[in-house]
Amino acid sequence: MEGSGIGQFIPLILIFVIFYFFLIRPQQKKVKEHKAMVEGLKRGDKVITSGGITGTVERLIDNDKVEVEIADNVKVEIVKATGIQALQGNPQEVKK
Repeated sequence: MEGSGIGQFIPLILIFVIFYFFLIRPQQKKVKEHKAMVEGLKRGDKVITSGGITGTVERLIDNDKVEVEIADNVKVEIVKATGIQALQGNPQEVKK
């Protein structure tokens, strides 16, 4: 009788393991990479905001904001952690 009780939990444990390796772990890795990218921002980097607007980092404000120039003489302040989605690839850095 006791063996059948433990046997009922094996499918739940397997489902948790599958969720961990296919959903939780990759998401944690993505968050870690995004955090490293945001911390490494510097003046002149071309970025894409979470709203899809592209621009160039003009200056870093404190530790949590950046000023991004999105057009000539148009600058906006963006929260680093939530507003910056990705860096645009610079063609000069691509090695063939």
